[in-house]
Amino acid sequence: MKWKLPPQVHGYTNRHDNPVFYLRRPGMPKIRLYGFPGSPEFMAAYEAAKAGHWDKPEIGASKTIAGTVNAALVSYYQSTAFTVGLAKSSQRMRRAILERFRQEHGDKRIALMGKTHLQIILNKKSPAASRNWKKALRGLIDHCLSLNMVTVDPLAGIKLTKMKSDGHHTWSGEEVLQFEARHPVGSTARLALVLLLQTGHARADVVRMGRQHVRGGVLSMRRQKTGVQFDIPVLPVLKAEIDHLPKSEQLAFLTTEKGKPFSAAGFGNKFREWCDEANLHHCSAHGLRKAAAARHALNGATAPELMAWFGWKSIGEAQRYIEEANRVRLAQSAGAKIIAGTSVGSPADPVSQNNAQPIENTGGGK
Repeated sequence: MKWKLPPQVHGYTNRHDNPVFYLRRPGMPKIRLYGFPGSPEFMAAYEAAKAGHWDKPEIGASKTIAGTVNAALVSYYQSTAFTVGLAKSSQRMRRAILERFRQEHGDKRIALMGKTHLQIILNKKSPAASRNWKKALRGLIDHCLSLNMVTVDPLAGIKLTKMKSDGHHTWSGEEVLQFEARHPVGSTARLALVLLLQTGHARADVVRMGRQHVRGGVLSMRRQKTGVQFDIPVLPVLKAEIDHLPKSEQLAFLTTEKGKPFSAAGFGNKFREWCDEANLHHCSAHGLRKAAAARHALNGATAPELMAWFGWKSIGEAQRYIEEANRVRLAQSAGAKIIAGTSVGSPADPVSQNNAQPIENTGGGK
């Protein structure tokens, strides 16, 4: 059979009379492509190989039945949307969810997956878990829609249970002072607090920050999770803390007791210990990122300014902090008006609950 092959793809029939295809580019090793030219599995493998993000085929990929959830996942895992579009940490988290989904529904037809089916699945999850599952399924379904594996978005109109909390606790000013009282200037713990609060970035980015990222008083990096560039001034409090660092060949600001840079997970565990030592058991590193965003919003930062500082891709996250800051300012303004009008903060002519009050006769009675 004659196949219409994409550019730089070569094929032949092996001794078992099976067609075999490879991507062959000058000066580079050839890459085996599985599936048949034009199939979703083949095209996903072809795009991944061209982008240089090829992984070995999924175990059992050759035995996967086309059109099933299994086949869709094999294709999705090899797509650039997954291998390039998601950070490694996001890949691990979403793959763990999708593998649980595969265990229960892998042999089912992906085209028959409907909104009702997914709603039932998500209804059995906690509010936080259902949101993570929806994010993971969103990527898979977008991939399937792009390759016409499904023609209708089964996630459209899905309703999730409202969260009862805003997630990580946002640090208050008093809690910051409590941490500082336990961890003095010059300690790694104090430097960690200042880096998190003054930059407002996630622990995965804070542990990578170092002298090589600072030029002319500006800290320039890309977020590890999203790849978004941010260029923020080194604020005076942070500069003073960095100046306390001893001279070293190590570029990273934050280092372990052995003088090595922290991993993101290792730093998270260590910061947990520092919080516990300060009797702040409910506080976390991410809570400082939220505190920084709230502080910027309360100081009048606009949504685009917040996006530029914190490296957010969408305006929704920034708008949430602005709305909260506006709510606080409006409440303070309302209170100030009451105080300004009465000097003591109580109504100038309060209505007594004991004295008889005059009742206006509106003419309704005889």
